[in-house]
Amino acid sequence: MKELSYFFFYTYIGLVALAGFWGAFVYPAFDFRFLFEMDVQQFSDFQRINLLSQYRFLRALELGFGIFSLVFVRQIFIEKLFNRLFLFIMLWGILARVFSLLFDGFPGKLTWFFLIYETVGWITIFSYTKNRINYGNAR
Repeated sequence: MKELSYFFFYTYIGLVALAGFWGAFVYPAFDFRFLFEMDVQQFSDFQRINLLSQYRFLRALELGFGIFSLVFVRQIFIEKLFNRLFLFIMLWGILARVFSLLFDGFPGKLTWFFLIYETVGWITIFSYTKNRINYGNAR
């Protein structure tokens, strides 16, 4: 179970950090074509600039979560505060996808994959760490 938990942690956080960096600082227009089949050049300058600015901001937050998680990986797996914070943030991302299913409709296969992968990863990490957390160091 330990190896599986770390596998899901590193693959999830690795992708979060990589996608965050790519979308914030490298080439966000690619994301729109690849993920949404949308060409941002079709929008007016005002729409495109504001959309890309907001997208870069959200991707930078994603990158920040990835960096935070990589820096504090040891604490995430042994300390209650870090563990709960990590799982809380990850769960809100999953819940946002479920909310979108209910209110926006059914997404493409890649989004389904992310939802299932994140959910399995969350359950695996939670199950592995729930009885191993160091409550004595919790704040």
